[in-house]
Amino acid sequence: MEPGRAGCLLLLLLLPALAAAAPGEFDPYRVLGVGRSSSQADIKKAYKRLAREWHPDKNKDPGAEDKFIQISKAYEILSNEEKRANFDRYGDAGESQGFSQQQHRQFHRFHDGFYFDESFFHFPFNSERRDTSDEKYLLHFSHYINEIVPDSFRKPYLIKITSDWCFSCIHIEPVWKEVAQELEALGAGIGVVHAGYERRLAHHLGAHSTPTLLGLINGKITFFHNAVVRENLRQFVENLLPGNLVEKITDKNYIHFLSHWRKDNKPHVLLFDHMPVVPLLYKLTAFAYRDYLSFGYVYVGLRGTEELSSQYNINVYTPTMMIFKEHIDRPADVVQAREMKKQLIDDFLSQNKFLMVARLTSQRLFQELCPVKKSHRQRKHCVVLLTEEGEKFAEAYEAFLTFAVANTKDTLRFVHIYSDRQPEFADALLMDEEKYRGRSAVVILERRNNAGKIAYKVLEEAWQGSKEDNFILLDLLDQLRTDPGLLSSETVVADLNDELAPMFLIRWFYSTVDYISDWWDSLFHSNWREMMPLLSLLFSALFILFGTVIVQAFSDSSDTRDAPPSGKEETAAKTEKNDASFSKESNRIPKKSFVEVTELTDINYTSNLVRLRPGHMNVVLILSNSTKTPLLQKFALEVYMFTGSSSLHFSFLSLDKHREWLEYLLEFAQDAAPIPNQYDKHFLERDYTGYVLALNGHKKYFCLFKPHRSGDEGGTLGSCEDYDALQHAEARGKSSCSPGSRSIKNKLHKLSFWMERLLEGSLQRFYIPSWPALD
Repeated sequence: MEPGRAGCLLLLLLLPALAAAAPGEFDPYRVLGVGRSSSQADIKKAYKRLAREWHPDKNKDPGAEDKFIQISKAYEILSNEEKRANFDRYGDAGESQGFSQQQHRQFHRFHDGFYFDESFFHFPFNSERRDTSDEKYLLHFSHYINEIVPDSFRKPYLIKITSDWCFSCIHIEPVWKEVAQELEALGAGIGVVHAGYERRLAHHLGAHSTPTLLGLINGKITFFHNAVVRENLRQFVENLLPGNLVEKITDKNYIHFLSHWRKDNKPHVLLFDHMPVVPLLYKLTAFAYRDYLSFGYVYVGLRGTEELSSQYNINVYTPTMMIFKEHIDRPADVVQAREMKKQLIDDFLSQNKFLMVARLTSQRLFQELCPVKKSHRQRKHCVVLLTEEGEKFAEAYEAFLTFAVANTKDTLRFVHIYSDRQPEFADALLMDEEKYRGRSAVVILERRNNAGKIAYKVLEEAWQGSKEDNFILLDLLDQLRTDPGLLSSETVVADLNDELAPMFLIRWFYSTVDYISDWWDSLFHSNWREMMPLLSLLFSALFILFGTVIVQAFSDSSDTRDAPPSGKEETAAKTEKNDASFSKESNRIPKKSFVEVTELTDINYTSNLVRLRPGHMNVVLILSNSTKTPLLQKFALEVYMFTGSSSLHFSFLSLDKHREWLEYLLEFAQDAAPIPNQYDKHFLERDYTGYVLALNGHKKYFCLFKPHRSGDEGGTLGSCEDYDALQHAEARGKSSCSPGSRSIKNKLHKLSFWMERLLEGSLQRFYIPSWPALD
């Protein structure tokens, strides 16, 4: 072999080994200075030491910030077992396996030394030479879940799924770059997912091919199915937004729109512009601030807006934004600019998100208006007017509003609250004093922590809005600036009710409409790969149905099974039903209306309660030997409709045998069923018959049903329907409609409604440390 040819062959054989031996661009072990066999404790210790050393606030070295980023990235990889395993196996911490990013780069390093040049064939697949404009938009799975999805409730996102070796991705790249820059300037979010390196995220988004474009808003994904042109992409993002964000305003409805500030508890914003349609910038802004502001748009070139423009002296050639609060005759703030930029609008609206005297309608609003004290320099005090609705309290509110406008400061926030809608909050501050009943009161408070603790001071007299009241309040606020100890009282207030939350039926209706629209969209725009699970389920159901029909049609034993019982068997069954007795030794109760009830004893106590499966509950009826029969009959009738639930079990407990066990449980429900003093002469006479306990053995809590009391205990209590079945009473010669029987059975009146609330999860729960032994 010639020496030259042998040298070339040797070089070709050595090149892959040299490429594989080349050091990686980023080695987290080398950055943290730990070995590959180091434990998590060693890695964490090394990270803390390096983070303190290279933190940019402490280390003034020019490269400290880059070094700190590398340290954080290295710890992120090594502290996650999955990412660490991927790096140890493939040299890359990403989701891609089998062909990692490092191997991709090594492949490029290998062929970069040869004469072959991708640019000669116009193949821009080399990631080191491609346009880097998408790098700042790249998304990772954790970043998407923890940041992008929550942020989609404030702005819509346009996301592109791309990959290497994708010709279509290259074709749409110029349009995508232009639209991404334009939409980002307007306030929309942009994201890029590389399917090769973020395979898990791409599958999570439902992208089975590249390129794929989709929109994300309120956590909901919508796919783009039209041609990739600028107009279609802008329209797609605009269609993601709700349709009722911005109301069209004219001379006919502007007073009605601005007057809704009291009902909505929001300032109202008007934008005057000469564009016939609402600009996308304004729609995106309205979506971002929809929880704080209501938006209206006035097309100044439209006939029917002259009165509105002249009243507020609008320059029809310059876009103008006005914000109105409690006074609709004049704007609270105005901004004008030839080109409305997002930053200008955000600064303007962020300073006017609340009314001058906003009403506390939810806990979230209370936390924003009255933040927790963080330091002595960041104190914020809230002046709260506790009032009610109606003309009687209007004068006091107007006086408080006037005072708030005249004394606005950065450290003060004026709010009001309706005492009848937030009674717990009002009672905690006013202590139910008689002098404030039916009148307005003013409280100065400061929140101390997020658990509801506040320091406060109440004006000694009710607030009437007089000059004397204004002078007293102003004097207290002046003293508060120098003496924070003026707020001498402390209390803990419960979370406020959400007064403006929609009703359950409305929320359910909207959820149903969204589900149907999603299903309809996926039905017509899904590919066959996405439709295969649905088609498989459909054909399986049809096959099972067809098989069932065939089996039923050719079954020979169906007539025998469905034949009616003979006369002797029917007579025997009736006799057995009528002669059934509930003996003391019986552990299994015969079925009443097809309800199986088991006595709770020390033998089955562990299996029926202590070791009850998670999600299952045992509904236990408390009875005595004398009330056993009528209570069980009524109990079976009340719970019959709930026997279809496999998670409910029904039992009864003898009060004569296990009174101590029951009273131990009721000690944890003193508010609902107080236990009398043991020295009381009537202690042992306490009647617990008719009590019903819903016991959750796994989570160690119970719900309590107390017997229904109607009038006098010894009086007659309504009709005696459903009692004719008590054959044992007739055997003793007594009427089944006796007042005593009616009184006993009436104890379980409305038990079915209690069972409905139990299944809804709206009953009060009483937790215990452990289940007591049942002797």
